[in-house]
Amino acid sequence: MAVLGVLFLLVQGWYLAHIVAWRWVNPATTAFMEARLDELREHNPRAVLRQQWVDDARISPQLKRAVIAAEDAHFLAHEGFDWDGMQNALEKNLRKGRVVAGGSTISQQLAKNLFLSGEKSVMRKGQEALITLMIEGVLDKRRILELYLNLIEWGDGVFGAEAAAQHYFGVSAAQLSPSQAAWMAGIVPNPRYYDGGAATPALKRRVARISRDMRVVRTP
Repeated sequence: MAVLGVLFLLVQGWYLAHIVAWRWVNPATTAFMEARLDELREHNPRAVLRQQWVDDARISPQLKRAVIAAEDAHFLAHEGFDWDGMQNALEKNLRKGRVVAGGSTISQQLAKNLFLSGEKSVMRKGQEALITLMIEGVLDKRRILELYLNLIEWGDGVFGAEAAAQHYFGVSAAQLSPSQAAWMAGIVPNPRYYDGGAATPALKRRVARISRDMRVVRTP
């Protein structure tokens, strides 16, 4: 039992050391990016991911507002977990009889993308929660959002705001218009599906809501 306790502490220390380093150093890759690259190379051994890091100042404020409005409206107020959002998502899923909404915050999504697999289990969710606490304890909100916008998947092999802005609109992340930013935020839950250009009624409604809500969102 003592050995397991020591192993647990070592693993958590490994996570924490990386998060502390990322206060100043930008991650070269993530667990999710590596898993996605492995998938792509099963079909094309020469496949590469499209991703280019850009600092916070070179990301459109419109995109920051749009993503917060879409993914985590209480981002600046919570400490990693939006309990009201989780409750609302649960109630919505129960009404629909299927998963139609998630309650994960930007910090939780970042924890999963940086370190974890797509496996759904109690143990993995527990580890995600611990990493989320570390992220919120070590990094400020501006850095958390900067990491998130640079590292999440935004299309088939497309990661980060800069690569996505160029892929979809032929502009830099700094040049995104409000409507472009709202659309990019709208596809975050299912980016590979919408990479093909599908504009479903559900997406149009989501983008319209984001366009409305992003006008009153504050950014770090």
